[in-house]
Amino acid sequence: MSRPASRTKTVFACTECGQSSPKWLGQCPGCKRWNTMQEEVSAPEPKGTARGWGPQTTSRPIPLHEVEARLGEDDRHRTGIGELDRVLGGGVVPGSLVLLGGDPGIGKSTLVLAALDRLARSRPDKPFLYVSGEESARQVKLRADRLGAGAENLRILAETDADRVLHAAEGLSPGAVAIDSIQTQYLPDLQSAPGTVTQIREVTARLMAYAKTTETPVFLVGHVTKDGAIAGPRVLEHMVDTVLYFEGGGAHPYRVLRAHKNRFGSASEIGVFEMKAGGLAEVPNPSALFLAERPQDAPGSAVAAVLNGTRTVLVEVQALVAPAGYGTPRRTALGIDGNRVALLAAVLEKKVGLELLGCDLFVNVAGGLSVDDPAADLATIAALASSFRDRAIPARTLVLGEVGLAGEVRAVSQPEIRLAEARRLGFERALVPAANARHADVPAGLAVEGVETVADALDRLS
Repeated sequence: MSRPASRTKTVFACTECGQSSPKWLGQCPGCKRWNTMQEEVSAPEPKGTARGWGPQTTSRPIPLHEVEARLGEDDRHRTGIGELDRVLGGGVVPGSLVLLGGDPGIGKSTLVLAALDRLARSRPDKPFLYVSGEESARQVKLRADRLGAGAENLRILAETDADRVLHAAEGLSPGAVAIDSIQTQYLPDLQSAPGTVTQIREVTARLMAYAKTTETPVFLVGHVTKDGAIAGPRVLEHMVDTVLYFEGGGAHPYRVLRAHKNRFGSASEIGVFEMKAGGLAEVPNPSALFLAERPQDAPGSAVAAVLNGTRTVLVEVQALVAPAGYGTPRRTALGIDGNRVALLAAVLEKKVGLELLGCDLFVNVAGGLSVDDPAADLATIAALASSFRDRAIPARTLVLGEVGLAGEVRAVSQPEIRLAEARRLGFERALVPAANARHADVPAGLAVEGVETVADALDRLS
């Protein structure tokens, strides 16, 4: 008697968190997001480890003090791209899994190929593998010629089968591997299409096992959704060691590489690049870049010093206050939280007496940089008041401080490095919280004035 053919089992998996369900649900029971459940073929039961990637011996608990852990400057491999090394925390850590996401055409493949070429040139004794799932080897070569990337030990593999990729890496023993992109890779023993939750999760798991077992750094390039999040299950970001996002693009020639997660360094570090005909060029001094086109004696402009990891950046906060023509006044913010702008406008109205309720408010951080440091609060208030009163703030004045709902100006962290950066760029005066002014080491040539309230700060600026 013949046995009936096995039926394919399908499940509904959440594209955000990977939670699976035997039937479709409008709301995911795991992450509570709506309309994220998609039908796909379930992964088969594991029958061992593919190509040997995984635990080969039985693990046993060991005392923590017996574990050898060392991660110094000599243990990291520098890519030779200073801005990328800064965001990674000083260089590439052996065995790390790095995920790079960003909008189409923003420069993800360009950056990864340039970094792999620099690594290959610095270590000529080791081969390096670049896996392209979206372009042919000839297309990758054309981009490499434009970038000037031509290391002799850099290998190109145009392949989408993850098993073949791992087999090639096993035979090559490269110094680093780049996968462009993770959404194009698939495992033949899974019946789901490439890019589905199951495929991305399983492929990443095997690449992670390979990286940890062989101590080989692996770079993953990831697509993003229309909301700006990396496509695939949210668990993907939990599996990797470092998550980097490329921001910017569009009309801006500048790209900001931001670390959203980093197990080996600061999770708030940024690197700044400029897109040119020959690829991405580093911007070692972003403060001068963001202030280069600042208008002189123009109302509605203030400068603040914000922290991004270990880097201090001077940014120009611009504001435009105009009478509302009709209807509800608009509150528009670019590069800064809109709720924060509404809060600061309410403080101005209540504590200072500026009648902003019937005005349209537009706030922008020049240069396309996103700011989430509360130290930019006082600069935002100064810019709004300057535009409302139509009186410019002196060009060489720095405005720094966090603002509370009572109208008080609160102290900010690390005022010394903020003031030092301002003085280096030629600023001569700084309005800072009174608590910082009493204890900060002020650089020579910079006059620091402490303020306790928003009203006091605006009086000094008028």
